[in-house]
Amino acid sequence: MEIVVSGIRSTGNLHLGNYFGAVRNFLKMQEENRCYFFIADYHSLTTHPHPDNLHESVKQILSEYLACGIDPEKATVFLQSDVPEVTELYLLLNMNAYVGELERTTSFKEKVRLQPDNINAGLLTYPVLMAADIIVHKATKVPVGKDQEQNLEMTRRFARRFNQMYDVNYFPEPAAYNFGHALVKIPGLDGSGKMGKSEGNGIYLADAPEVIRKKVMRAVTDKGPEKPNQEMSEPVKNLFTIMKVVSEPDTVEHFREKYNRCEIRYGEMKKQLAEDIIRFTAPIRERILEISGNNVYLRKVVRTGAEKARESAAKTVREVREIIGFKPF
Repeated sequence: MEIVVSGIRSTGNLHLGNYFGAVRNFLKMQEENRCYFFIADYHSLTTHPHPDNLHESVKQILSEYLACGIDPEKATVFLQSDVPEVTELYLLLNMNAYVGELERTTSFKEKVRLQPDNINAGLLTYPVLMAADIIVHKATKVPVGKDQEQNLEMTRRFARRFNQMYDVNYFPEPAAYNFGHALVKIPGLDGSGKMGKSEGNGIYLADAPEVIRKKVMRAVTDKGPEKPNQEMSEPVKNLFTIMKVVSEPDTVEHFREKYNRCEIRYGEMKKQLAEDIIRFTAPIRERILEISGNNVYLRKVVRTGAEKARESAAKTVREVREIIGFKPF
């Protein structure tokens, strides 16, 4: 059984792309491994969130993951800020992380480009905090997206550097989690790319039915096929991709045949797609509303998760301090 650690962003809402990507794989991971899933609220401070939206965002995203099936009885679910041992390890790792290597990371360069008026030390040392999040539980596997692969490699570097510096074989070098199958990539409604928060092209699990209908009806298409079996444009192909994961197979086949015979009406297809998305997301949305309104349950989840996470993290930090040389007189 592998020890798996994964951070969960603390801002925004889950969309269909998140569900068919990370969330479904989390559900599989929690059945097969010892998992630590945490809301990365410390990381969000690099963008200076307001106290009100920080708390509400954390509550919303936690409710959504629980509603999707993350089980606090099977996995350790906690808030990053509830485990102070993470910040102590972060401090210790920072002593052996070098400015040059941090400045060269792709994520830092991208953040500097996106927020030139807020280039704070947290942005620079983001990979170190990420490393602390992971190795404080001595993780062996980490599910990461393409944009985080370099940071995972830096985590491996910091773990290896610690072992070499203190002549120990203490921290494992975590590897990327191999899901064993091709991930489902859900495209956005704007005709290109993947569904995402920053692109503003997503269908969110918490969206009300009327919101979903409006979004889908505004989805980009084209003027329609001009000859039978014509290759689909990217926007139309995207709609079929979404339909394939939320609609019945015969529904997909019906519209595919309509397209191939040059008889398709995109308005009709969009109406059907919207209703199928609503049907698919309705149980999750209801569960989100139920959980987000149950503060007693949420409090129990994070308290229990913090206790379990701190037990693991405290052992690591205690042993790391002894290795470095912090010992009681």
